[in-house]
Amino acid sequence: MSPTIGVLALQGDVAEHLIALAELDATARPVRRASDLDGLDGIVLPGGESTTMSRLLDVFELREPLQQRLHEGLPAYGSCAGMILLATEVLDGRPDQRSFGVLDITVRRNAFGRQVDSFETDLEFTGLPGEQTPVRAVFIRAPWVERTGADVEVLAAVGEHPVAVRQGRTLATSFHPEVTGDRRVHGLFLEMVRAG
Repeated sequence: MSPTIGVLALQGDVAEHLIALAELDATARPVRRASDLDGLDGIVLPGGESTTMSRLLDVFELREPLQQRLHEGLPAYGSCAGMILLATEVLDGRPDQRSFGVLDITVRRNAFGRQVDSFETDLEFTGLPGEQTPVRAVFIRAPWVERTGADVEVLAAVGEHPVAVRQGRTLATSFHPEVTGDRRVHGLFLEMVRAG
């Protein structure tokens, strides 16, 4: 049976994640209100602008219900801004910005620079099928991880900075695999969901 995966659809790369999940035979649907969380087996928090997404979670009265589901163990994958939303600590964020605190990491917003500093690179990524083939990673105003908790596994790094991490049933990347056509990161997340 295919898992039902929600994609937080307030702002950002929503369509790209929906397409990636559907290509892997998941039932993917946008999440804009609390009732959209019903029946989900997992959720993707996409890239976008993390402070805007944080504010919209309150506007759409979605923060508390999603926080509860995440703390109850709903599997989650966050890319770029989604990583920031999942983190326990955010550096260089706005004072009113709040994250869900389910991934024991400290992230620095826009760590790689502004939009004009966006770049692509090939990364060695632990735990993927076809692991010997690097992952093409697209970084757009991306964060990096400055601290990982004891239970956090680093899956990929750029230099000394982790850019893909996993803790239990939570996965996060600084980059955007949804825009490359390589579905292995989404596939890893679906494996995590199916593993229960």
